[in-house]
Amino acid sequence: MATPRAIHWLRRRFITGFFVTVPLIISVAALVWIFHLIDDFSGPVYDRWLGRHVAGLGLATTAAVLLLVGVIASNVLGKRLLARGEGYLARIPVFRTIYSPVKQLLAAFSPDNESGLKRVVMARDAGGGLRLGFLTKEFEMDAGDGCGPQRFATVYVPTNNLYLGDVYVYPRGALLFPEITVEEGVRIFLTGGMAMAERLPTWTAKAGTR
Repeated sequence: MATPRAIHWLRRRFITGFFVTVPLIISVAALVWIFHLIDDFSGPVYDRWLGRHVAGLGLATTAAVLLLVGVIASNVLGKRLLARGEGYLARIPVFRTIYSPVKQLLAAFSPDNESGLKRVVMARDAGGGLRLGFLTKEFEMDAGDGCGPQRFATVYVPTNNLYLGDVYVYPRGALLFPEITVEEGVRIFLTGGMAMAERLPTWTAKAGTR
């Protein structure tokens, strides 16, 4: 009969394997779907042009299309064209309901998105513990204590994977800034904290030093 320690070890390893494998499977499945979509369209065209089937052209075309989309999306004119196209598609009820929230969620974790998650922060809760979250915005506000405008920060703390969470407002000087990237922070939440490093250098917001 398995001991409680063995069951605990198996459960932790299973959860770790699950959260490592599932994102990988989803990414591979999405890439394979895009490949088949482009290959089914471009394959017959290449066969007619070349008079025979050439293996590998579908994969090369998929890579070229993804690269082209990345180049266009990084260009100022391309961004405007994509935004206008999405604006037209957003008028379609199904597209607006499904695509827009997913795109906003993915954009929030993009390092190129200035309005996304800034970085990982920690703040003390009422019980004296540390609450892990993402810095999303900094602003000034008069707290009404006669000290004039003060600097505050909004912190997003996921409570259901990454899709749902709570927003807290803290004085910026009360925040700790651990040496964790946004991508690492996402991984920590998705693994229930198991991806946390053994040691974390931190900086206080006020001093700005380790």
